[in-house]
Amino acid sequence: MPRSLLTAGLVLIALAVAPARADDILDAIEQGRKAYQAGDMTGAKQSLDLASQLIAQKNAEGYVALLPEPLSGWQADKAQTSAVGGAILGGVSAANRTYTNAKGDTVEVSITGDSALVMQFAPMLSNPAMAGAFGKLIRVGSQRAVQNPDGDVMMVVANKFLINVQGSADAASKVAYAQAIDVARLSKM
Repeated sequence: MPRSLLTAGLVLIALAVAPARADDILDAIEQGRKAYQAGDMTGAKQSLDLASQLIAQKNAEGYVALLPEPLSGWQADKAQTSAVGGAILGGVSAANRTYTNAKGDTVEVSITGDSALVMQFAPMLSNPAMAGAFGKLIRVGSQRAVQNPDGDVMMVVANKFLINVQGSADAASKVAYAQAIDVARLSKM
């Protein structure tokens, strides 16, 4: 057997049995489990809070991919993310991006999830009578949304994500950005 083929085979075997690269979330969960088993409740809580925060950050990064690209005639700022762990409001993950056109009009699109507040707010927007108190009911694709007198658009997706489209631009621009969000992909998260 040629030496290079033998070396390549050994490298492949080593890679197959080598442990996978450490995952910060799984590491934090494992540290929490070990602390719990050792009776260290404070350490267990801190490790699991860290895991929760890391998960919220990962979710927020996933939302960025669902923010629309700038529409024709618009430019976009870099998307921003924020994540607050479970101790505050049940945890919140969010991503937002601001778009600007040549006239200086702005549209800000935000996606918020992992929030107990979104889950409490969702039934209000799902009920047409209650949603009407927030503004005019409109359709954005297959989604029901609420548009306030300023043209801002708010909609809940899969009863767990809140999309908010606001800014100084006209109502039609805000609706166009709301329509550009990949709601189908978001609902599968």
